[in-house]
Amino acid sequence: MSTMKARDIREALKTKGFHEAKDRDHCYYFLYHNGKKSAVHTKISHGEREIRAPLLSVMARQLKITRTQFSELVICNLKGEQYTALLMAQHIIEDPPRHPVSN
Repeated sequence: MSTMKARDIREALKTKGFHEAKDRDHCYYFLYHNGKKSAVHTKISHGEREIRAPLLSVMARQLKITRTQFSELVICNLKGEQYTALLMAQHIIEDPPRHPVSN
């Protein structure tokens, strides 16, 4: 795809664990994992309707995935759990350490 609708990207990000922050010059989307804000984020300009290929590639890099994976994320072939598993495999996000159960 050479362009994608900004609305589709916004909705896909929100369903994959991203929270929207509109109080800036753009709409920022921050990934929350285990209730904590991570360093993974991207942004979309207010009023943006269509996003073209060069910017889609930038957004994919910001989300630490390939352009193809980004497309899959938006069209929902890449589920939220699969996305976080990719980030965990790259040590970008981590699950909190588990405390051993004492007897």
